[in-house]
Amino acid sequence: MVTPYKLLQLALVVSGMACICLYPLALFWPSGWAWHHGAPHDSLYFMMIVGVYATLGVFLLNAARKPEVNLSLIWFTVVSSVVHAAIMAVQSFGSGHHMGHLVGDVPALLLVALALAVLVVSSGVNKPRLGQNDLHYENKVTR
Repeated sequence: MVTPYKLLQLALVVSGMACICLYPLALFWPSGWAWHHGAPHDSLYFMMIVGVYATLGVFLLNAARKPEVNLSLIWFTVVSSVVHAAIMAVQSFGSGHHMGHLVGDVPALLLVALALAVLVVSSGVNKPRLGQNDLHYENKVTR
């Protein structure tokens, strides 16, 4: 049986790989992933974005091992993906040659955000759990 926890782990791996593969995505589908004309490496800004997303991808892959101890990273990914998608969606309408993003990176970011948010909640990893150290601390505070 596939549990929400296992699906969360899978979603983190898929999201991490998508982040790592941003550069190849821009090579094969530039209208949906790149915001400039020419090869991806022609834009210093795009290469900076590739570096940031590749780094996020590596951390998401690591978070898949134990999502419950990486909640801050997962929620950062959710919120930053929604913000990034919203900004890009608005900017897509600014000039006629960026509309491809509305079927490329914008929905991809929203899908990542939705999948991770739903799976974090449904898996229960966001619920606080009292460990042995927490109980020890709680006993000291109540004395």
